[in-house]
Amino acid sequence: MANWPAMVKHIAAGVLIVSLAACSAIYRNHGYAPTDDELSFLVVGVDTRASVEETVGRPSATGVLNESGWYYVSSRWRHFAYRAPEVIDRQVVAISFAGEEGTITNIERFTLEDGQIVPLSRRVTDSSVQGISFLRQLLGNIGNFNPAGLLN
Repeated sequence: MANWPAMVKHIAAGVLIVSLAACSAIYRNHGYAPTDDELSFLVVGVDTRASVEETVGRPSATGVLNESGWYYVSSRWRHFAYRAPEVIDRQVVAISFAGEEGTITNIERFTLEDGQIVPLSRRVTDSSVQGISFLRQLLGNIGNFNPAGLLN
């Protein structure tokens, strides 16, 4: 029992280290967006989809209309303790193409600051039956049954 105070100090130090480690933020990266150095190898009006694929790779998203554009999206998330994860950085690189050969017409980079919040509208049709449950409607129609209506 002579080592009891030393053992308590080790346990206290271990608890302190674990509690401090639990309070540190965790960063996660999602997606891929080419850097400006990688994009410097691409020439607008000269390079095509094939050369973009060789230089920076295929994107995770493409344009809806005949692959009119390629979009590279990367996000950096910060997770801290019990709080909800938050996006601290987002990069979107948009490469636009034109023509059958798919020649580059434009290269743009957008960041989190360029984004806008888009309010989504939700339209709900109100029910004409209010205050009556399904079971009550079902049982309420039992007395209204007329077998003569089936014979006609």
